[in-house]
Amino acid sequence: MGVVVPHGVLFRGSSEGRIRQKTIEENLLEAAIGLPANLFFDTGIPAAIFVFNKGKGDNRDVLFIDASERYEPGKNQNKLREKDIEAVVATYRRFNEGQLSPGVVEDKFSYVATFEEVRENDFNLNIPRYVDTFEEEPEVDLQAVQERIEAIEAELGEVQEEMDRYLEELGLK
Repeated sequence: MGVVVPHGVLFRGSSEGRIRQKTIEENLLEAAIGLPANLFFDTGIPAAIFVFNKGKGDNRDVLFIDASERYEPGKNQNKLREKDIEAVVATYRRFNEGQLSPGVVEDKFSYVATFEEVRENDFNLNIPRYVDTFEEEPEVDLQAVQERIEAIEAELGEVQEEMDRYLEELGLK
């Protein structure tokens, strides 16, 4: 069974936290899939899908998929493209068929967490906690930046001198 939930359900405490903990301890939660913001009519908040499976057997692992950046931007509403849906479904199927094991990361898109990992995280299901989507920024060439700043400052000095000449010609200085 798949249930669409607001993103806050993944990590808020109180009764929501107790419900998450119970569904995980009873081995009902199979996957948490993060969706893009502005996907559903009349709401801009990101959502997620919980996939529950009463017949999970002994596999207590939880699949996390971050599909939050896979969409086609729309004027009023974003849209999941066919390829985005296929990527989610294919990953879920591989997990369900036992082809993805705990600790496996798929291209900053999915992660299989063990029950112990989820418990260590206090049953917090916030997807970025499990799926690392960090993109390293390119290294900044500080020497080039400093040279550019110096060139701009020199140009500014020239413009200020020219301005001063004009002001003198006009008798304003």
